Amino acid sequence: MDDLPIGRRVAYWRGRRKMSQQVFADRLGKSKSWVDKVERGVRRLDKFSVLHEIADILQVDVQLLLGKDPERRTDTLTCIDQVEVEEIRAALERYDSMSAYFDAAPYPPPLNDLRKAVNHAWLTYQYGRYGMLTRALPKLLRDAQAADAGYGGDQAREAAHLLGQVYQIASSVLRKLGECDLAWLAADRSMAVAQRADDPLLAGIATTRVCNALVAMGRARPALELNVNIANRLAPGGRNDVTPARLSVYGMLLLQGAMAAARIGDSATVDDLIGGAQEAATLLGGDHNHYWTSFGPTNLQLHRAAAAVELGDGARAVETHHRISEAAFNALLPERRAHHLLDIARAFAQLGDVANAGEMLLRGDRLAPSEIRCRPIAHEVMADVLRRTRGAPPVPIAELAEHMGVGV
Repeated sequence: MDDLPIGRRVAYWRGRRKMSQQVFADRLGKSKSWVDKVERGVRRLDKFSVLHEIADILQVDVQLLLGKDPERRTDTLTCIDQVEVEEIRAALERYDSMSAYFDAAPYPPPLNDLRKAVNHAWLTYQYGRYGMLTRALPKLLRDAQAADAGYGGDQAREAAHLLGQVYQIASSVLRKLGECDLAWLAADRSMAVAQRADDPLLAGIATTRVCNALVAMGRARPALELNVNIANRLAPGGRNDVTPARLSVYGMLLLQGAMAAARIGDSATVDDLIGGAQEAATLLGGDHNHYWTSFGPTNLQLHRAAAAVELGDGARAVETHHRISEAAFNALLPERRAHHLLDIARAFAQLGDVANAGEMLLRGDRLAPSEIRCRPIAHEVMADVLRRTRGAPPVPIAELAEHMGVGV
């Protein structure tokens, strides 16, 4: 994109931010005609003050608009920057398997090394270290794609399985960081690869990634339908076995279906799907991490609270939170715990209790800073806390807000 005129770069990032020319013009205080002329190159952008204002509205580094490499931010130890987004995009847009159909396949990494790297990436995600993960993802994607294209025979299935997992990791972290279109692309790729891996459970958990991305893009109803459809096909019993892995994937499909139902305000379906997941969790007998789901009775309660928040019932979410066993909660991985604390911060904010909302953000930040400092939804909660706090906010809240880059 470096060789594009500046107007085309503005148009590109405006499209990425899902803004119409009119909305962009309104935020900029210009006319739609002015924006159109800039994007077509008819009007020059020669004032740095206007360029910086455009960059602020589009939430990009001004250097990107100028076709230069952006300066690395000091907070990239915990968050993602546009350089990393574009590197991940480039890796996702590779088609090694198709190229290998016509030419010699790229030299694949040893499967044992790749397996270790994928396991490490999962743990990095589940410990909430998103900055570290996004810096590792481009190479991991390229290596996994090379393995999928390069291995045949008995090793082909494992290579496909590993690539499917990498796509799922990419989708999960990109969705959390607000890159919804890339999250959907990675999740969609993971479903296709899961079929080559010949693993219905991998395809099932890939379905939850697709549906999470759909919900994030405002497509909750298709997400609900897809989750329930695949859950019914993978349900334990009948011709399907009843293994801990199947119970975990099935239960997670139902929980993600419940979250999609909550997004469209369907409380009856939420209760029905969580009830089905409760049966699976009871059969499982405890909290486990089969297929990296963290599924079990405690994670189910976390989803029950999260669904209540989506339904606007903050009181029910807080009540659910207080019923969760402290020991069981502390045994969960950091990402799950920090995610839940962010949900409960939202619940307290719904109740107008900004003091406890702020306390939940602080607790989440101590567990997994990236979950609080990097997620757009956490920024919204912090901005709400600051707006509704009478007088100066407490020092810890003010310091966290500064780290997050959130002001009143």
